[in-house]
Amino acid sequence: MNTSPLDPALLASTLRAGGLEQGVRLLNERVPHRYTGIYQLTGNVLKCEVLYDKQHEVMPELLAVVPLEDSFCQFVLRDQGFQTSDARDDVRLSGHRYQQVLLSYHGVPLLDASGALFGSLCHFDFLSLPLTDAEFENMKRASPLLSPFLPSGRG
Repeated sequence: MNTSPLDPALLASTLRAGGLEQGVRLLNERVPHRYTGIYQLTGNVLKCEVLYDKQHEVMPELLAVVPLEDSFCQFVLRDQGFQTSDARDDVRLSGHRYQQVLLSYHGVPLLDASGALFGSLCHFDFLSLPLTDAEFENMKRASPLLSPFLPSGRG
């Protein structure tokens, strides 16, 4: 993990050289969370476009396509950002389908190159893990740098 501020030039050069996959990996290396992902909102579902897993395993099916109503991303899109370090204790998630499953989630909205809502950038884990305020701010700063690399076609 990295405690220094996000270097926008490093992220930009990583994106140019290796695309979204390498940019997401760079962002994941900064945090304790197992996963960092980019989700695209298409209709009433969120489709995982890029997922970096520290354990390098095949993406679990429950993370590939998530109905908006079952996602934590819905709160990112509604509130322009959402964080929970332990969903089990978060009253905002009372009764949520994944409250006892996906314990930590930190996300910010992503806009596409034209400025339209694309979806979300998020760090998450099946374990309860905090994210520092500084790292959440880094996510916000990273979001516009990712925009030119997002898929342009709307599924």
